[in-house]
Amino acid sequence: MTLLANPVAGGRRGTALAAETARRLLARGVEVDLVAGRDAAEARARARACVAAGADVLAVAGGDGMVHLAVQELAGSTTALAVLPTGTGNDFARALGIPAGAPDAAAAAVAAGRRRRIDLGRLTAPAGEGAAEGRVGEPSSATASGVGAGAGDGTPTGTAGAEARPRAARWFGTVLTCGFDSFVNERANRMTWPRGRARYAVAVLAELGRLRPRPFTVTADGRTEEFEAVLVAVGNTGVYGGGMRVCPHAAPDDGLLSVTVVGPATRSGLLRAFPRIYRGSHATHPLVRTFHARTLRVDSPGVPSFADGEPVGTLPLTAEAVPAALEVVVP
Repeated sequence: MTLLANPVAGGRRGTALAAETARRLLARGVEVDLVAGRDAAEARARARACVAAGADVLAVAGGDGMVHLAVQELAGSTTALAVLPTGTGNDFARALGIPAGAPDAAAAAVAAGRRRRIDLGRLTAPAGEGAAEGRVGEPSSATASGVGAGAGDGTPTGTAGAEARPRAARWFGTVLTCGFDSFVNERANRMTWPRGRARYAVAVLAELGRLRPRPFTVTADGRTEEFEAVLVAVGNTGVYGGGMRVCPHAAPDDGLLSVTVVGPATRSGLLRAFPRIYRGSHATHPLVRTFHARTLRVDSPGVPSFADGEPVGTLPLTAEAVPAALEVVVP
């Protein structure tokens, strides 16, 4: 088994957890080839080589950014993904029931080898659309290297509205966000202080001062509607941001994407409702509505988007649920 580690995810503790998990796998009789990419491009190249060699399992030690990188190569292949969560958010692992910060439990799950196939979301953008950095089909060279690394600036490139040829697909395993949260992520990724989750909290407070509803055009399974909203989230799984259940009705094996729309909200109203997102009870708030779709096109002028916490470009984007696209090792 190849264990691909992100030496930055989770800081020194993340590196120690990856090494400890590798030792525990060896103790359980699993041969481990521990490798680490110096950056996202090298890590992805190593993942690509594993798939090309017909590897049965690729284990990745890191956070959601590292998982996102590996998924770009493993989607649609016969190589299974095992996740050893050592990052900050670990939402993909959380969705699969894999405990973070527990090397023995993670090693036991990998050694047991129980597998299931799950859906993935697939993103495409019209030619000439998307962000200069981290655009659809091309993860930024700085992403997957730790909290706050490698966001795009949301500047469109090319000619707006060119629809003739879609870009290469970008895959996601957790949640695609557009609106308030994506602006928060952009700001957080530009900040150098503070570090960790505190950076996100500071960015939230800063962006609240700029909060305003934005016009969205959404086409879900061929039905188009226009509305104002502060956030549109599209979930393959339900959790993002380190445990926020933004799409509480999402299931990774139903062939559908779960959509959460937060309508026009005041700053105080958003702050009061925010704690409910950790329980998923925000879905019953009068300003929130949820629905499911197989294919969803989302557009709002100048709004950036993030998938698995990684920048994927400015809208418009089309998200499609692809059933059973990834085999994963689960507890």
